[in-house]
Amino acid sequence: MTLLTSRRLLLGAGLATPFIRTASAQTTIEWVAGSVGGGWYTMAAGLSSLIREENPDLQIRVVPGGGLANSTRINNNQSQIGWGIDAFSASAVQGIEPYSAKHDKLRCLGTGYSPTEHHFLRHKGAGPEDMRAILTQRGLKIAAPQRSSTDEMTLQRILKFLGTSPDKIRADGGRYLTGSYADIASAYNDGQVDYLYAALAHPAAIFTEIAQGRRGGAMVAFPQDVRDHLQKEYAYAQGVLPGATYPTLMTGDVPVTLMDSVILVHESVPDDVTYKITRTLIRNRGQRLITIHASMGAWNPTASVAYRGVPLAGGAVRAFREAGVNPPA
Repeated sequence: MTLLTSRRLLLGAGLATPFIRTASAQTTIEWVAGSVGGGWYTMAAGLSSLIREENPDLQIRVVPGGGLANSTRINNNQSQIGWGIDAFSASAVQGIEPYSAKHDKLRCLGTGYSPTEHHFLRHKGAGPEDMRAILTQRGLKIAAPQRSSTDEMTLQRILKFLGTSPDKIRADGGRYLTGSYADIASAYNDGQVDYLYAALAHPAAIFTEIAQGRRGGAMVAFPQDVRDHLQKEYAYAQGVLPGATYPTLMTGDVPVTLMDSVILVHESVPDDVTYKITRTLIRNRGQRLITIHASMGAWNPTASVAYRGVPLAGGAVRAFREAGVNPPA
């Protein structure tokens, strides 16, 4: 074998190596989160720092992503770890709507890390006050996160249940805008729309800023039949947005639809890596997680392992068992 041939073989082997890599006893993986400025991105950045603090051999690079796309991105090993939505991640594993193929490379570190409330805000001078009347009125002007995000897909499911759609809204002289969280908040504050829909763990920065701003608004309750439909047909959960979350936007607790966050990993992530990450999360549950994001304060390892939508990673099983939590067989 010539020296040139040897170099070419070495170069080819390097190009074939996945993003997980070890250099000087250090492993680097990529965490796909949510939109920059959203809760998922903030939490991923905080957790990556915490994990690195306790495990100097682990480096995690955080990149933006989205609830629906993250499952596919991780299944394809484009990112090795990331946030997912419990109901949508289970659909990905099964290969059912909105996914067209089984995502059989997905594993997880449990769920319950950040209950995500669906927020529906109206401008107080905009007309109807209940969700059904709002979403079926002519001339509706509403904004939601980018198309095919879990937020926007949920809104479309609600619209379909109520007998309408984005196309019908536009045909009736209304406006249906989508964009980043910053974009849709600006559209609301500037008066381009009178209603804002987004699924974010409370307290969500965009609604906190709106609450402190000039235009204000009021949170809208989700009707019981809408919540029941989403739970029965799509495996969402039900809950309340506490009234103290945004005092100037609320007069009490508001019934809402809930989703929850699951940490997904690709099956190729070594067990020792998933073990170290999960062990760190367990050790720091409670106040330390709250300092990263308030929504993480209720995380309970016992409830976390009860999730059956995505198989637990081997290292996670070990960490939970060491902590006295036995995942279901």
